[in-house]
Amino acid sequence: MGRGIPCDTFMLYCQRNTDSKSTVDFFITFMLFIDFNQCKKNIPMHSFPLFFYTLFVPFIFGAAKLFSPLHPKLRIFFEVRKGVFDKLKQQINSLQPGTTRVWIHAASVGEFEQARPIIAALKEKRPDITVFVSFFSDSGYNARKKFPDAFAVFYLPADTEANAKKIVSLLKPDILLLMRYDFWPNHLLEAKKYGTKLILAAAVLQKNAPYFKPVVKSFYRSIFHLFDQIYTVAANDTEAFTQIFMCGQTETAGDPRFDQVVMRSKNAAKVDYLKPFFKDNTVLVAGSVWEKDVTILLAAWQQLDKRPSLILVPHEVSDEKMASLYRDLQNRSLAFMKVSSMNDKFDPEKEILVIDQTGYLMELYSLASFAYVGGGFGINVHNTLEPAVYGIPVLFGPRHHNSPEAEDLVTAGGAIVIHDETTLSTTLKTLTTDTIKRIQTGQLAEAFVTERTGASAKVVKSIDALLRELPRFP
Repeated sequence: MGRGIPCDTFMLYCQRNTDSKSTVDFFITFMLFIDFNQCKKNIPMHSFPLFFYTLFVPFIFGAAKLFSPLHPKLRIFFEVRKGVFDKLKQQINSLQPGTTRVWIHAASVGEFEQARPIIAALKEKRPDITVFVSFFSDSGYNARKKFPDAFAVFYLPADTEANAKKIVSLLKPDILLLMRYDFWPNHLLEAKKYGTKLILAAAVLQKNAPYFKPVVKSFYRSIFHLFDQIYTVAANDTEAFTQIFMCGQTETAGDPRFDQVVMRSKNAAKVDYLKPFFKDNTVLVAGSVWEKDVTILLAAWQQLDKRPSLILVPHEVSDEKMASLYRDLQNRSLAFMKVSSMNDKFDPEKEILVIDQTGYLMELYSLASFAYVGGGFGINVHNTLEPAVYGIPVLFGPRHHNSPEAEDLVTAGGAIVIHDETTLSTTLKTLTTDTIKRIQTGQLAEAFVTERTGASAKVVKSIDALLRELPRFP
């Protein structure tokens, strides 16, 4: 689960972009400084700690709005939410009365990707369902604002009681599916009051998460008890929900991202035109690579007597970053061709293919014999499931401990951790020359993904069951 404080994503805005951090911290601390256990005999499970949140959160958002002209990200936060209600009202007016409505909230793109296989399975089971999608982040909204399976995609309004009442009265949701984290209490409370069934999916409680701290634990216990069903990623998460937060409505389902990568892997049409060039070659796809990754990778690759064909996919394709990459390649006397200007003369045995476009990295992995995933020499490794689903070995740098699936993939034998140029050169040589080793490692990677699918089906089954409990559903 995410950042571990109420209104976690908005608080991140405040802490990074305003000078009012101490004020915000004061309000949050005050709201949570109530010992819920001392009062639980006299009040309902969710009333007391949330009362203080509801009381003080307008002051927090008010202060943030006051300072927003001085801080670009805060200004954007409020500007993009102008007119949300009017736009939604116009869209919803065209809906037929009595339609089944499912509201899905995701903090950003990553959380929404976990929701996509659930939406696909849900639409297949109940084609008449109307799906609403809300985002907190700008990146999430901008990336998926035209998502075809959603009736409407919108920014979640600031979490005041008034805003929550407006949005719930407009959407009239039968189900609210919250992905992973990003708990906004007023919206959850208003949906609950309306009679909406609440589901938390892909939930994670990391061992050292702030949720377990005494001051905030009682607050989050009250939040978690609002949900009719909680689906966790792993058994240890289920244990934490049930034993620490007393949430008996918790079940281990797995991570829907495994369903998503399997679903996406079935369509690699975007790279069909590239397949003839690499048909009989051993191919290394280096995806989401940063400068440090490129430096180590190219040095190791150049040491090989027998080099695999190389496809370089930079993490960032800005003009400045790409110009720097091209200079690096030229300084090393390495021939390359940009995919944007690729022609029939491209020779994968003599030239590196540089991907100077975005949007189809996963499909590129379908061309690979093995993959290098960037980020492991920076903050954290990027998505390792995308190459693994194609049944190929996955390589990445040492900084992968914030990615449970990367660690588990190593344990399963489907991935290899690279510590330096020498390690990488040795590993590339082995995987290029030892076909049996490469195939066996790839099979372990593929099995790791496929054995963990099925989370989406469990969540959809729960949604269907909860809908049948409503009076107007058969």
